[in-house]
Amino acid sequence: MDKKEVEKRIIENYQNDERMMILIFCQWCVNHDLDPQELYGRAYPEQPSNALIEEMKESTVSKEESDVISDATLLQVLQLFGNNDLAFIVQEEVEKRDKS
Repeated sequence: MDKKEVEKRIIENYQNDERMMILIFCQWCVNHDLDPQELYGRAYPEQPSNALIEEMKESTVSKEESDVISDATLLQVLQLFGNNDLAFIVQEEVEKRDKS
């Protein structure tokens, strides 16, 4: 492989991993009756709604069909991709849920 092919593969792998991260986030939101776009908007108010979130929402299943996604797993995945602001909003939602 030449340098261009390696760079292309790296970008494709990152994009696939990013899609998986968004799918995990969306499924966690479904499992907790939350709107992923609303949470995203609170974390990144200066950005428009995220088209990839809408796309990944279509790949989610009902919470009854879903495997459990732990809060800690979601937070780790978000932080791994540098989505610290979104992780902060998710943590706020976890704390709200735990209080009630």
